[in-house]
Amino acid sequence: MARKGYTPEQVIGKLREVEVLVHQGKTIGEAVKKIGVSDHTYYVWRKEYGGMGVEQAKKLKRLEKENVRLKTLVADLSLDKDILKEALRGNS
Repeated sequence: MARKGYTPEQVIGKLREVEVLVHQGKTIGEAVKKIGVSDHTYYVWRKEYGGMGVEQAKKLKRLEKENVRLKTLVADLSLDKDILKEALRGNS
């Protein structure tokens, strides 16, 4: 089955759609089927995005991306530092 990548805005829209359907009397299972995702996906989304606005979700994704970039940078610098320490140890 092909995996769809939803943007945070789309996820929040689908979560709101489920809320509307539930308030109209449908069960969560029926509402989730109607939006085209699994129960598991719905609960994961609700845990991550529940109660968020679109702007907050955009900011969260932007910060997560920046965090990954910074972690990679720190790992690279730590490796460089270890290589330099090893080179100094070999020279003495």
